[in-house]
Amino acid sequence: MYPGIEMKSSVIKALQHLSDKPGNSFVKAIQHGSMSVEIYMPANLDPQTPHLQDELYMIINGSGEFINDDIRTSFQQGDVLFVKAGVEHRFENFTDDFATWAVFYGPDGGE
Repeated sequence: MYPGIEMKSSVIKALQHLSDKPGNSFVKAIQHGSMSVEIYMPANLDPQTPHLQDELYMIINGSGEFINDDIRTSFQQGDVLFVKAGVEHRFENFTDDFATWAVFYGPDGGE
């Protein structure tokens, strides 16, 4: 989590903190209890593995395809995507400007 932001964040600030960490594709912006909010901006390839918690992606920029438990769907700016805990998922064929908020919440194993 970057300094000075505990209960509020913005795309501009989160992207700036991400650019301050070369080689990283995400940075945590907000955390409270079991919930955390990250900005995620992979370059060329999305190397994700399943997560322990349920997750929401809120697409900030870009478009592409999202694989969620072998179901492929297109996405674009403004879309919200849900992934159950423990499910294989990844972004593919996304544009160079792709960026998303990732919100993890709830107990390990999902709700």
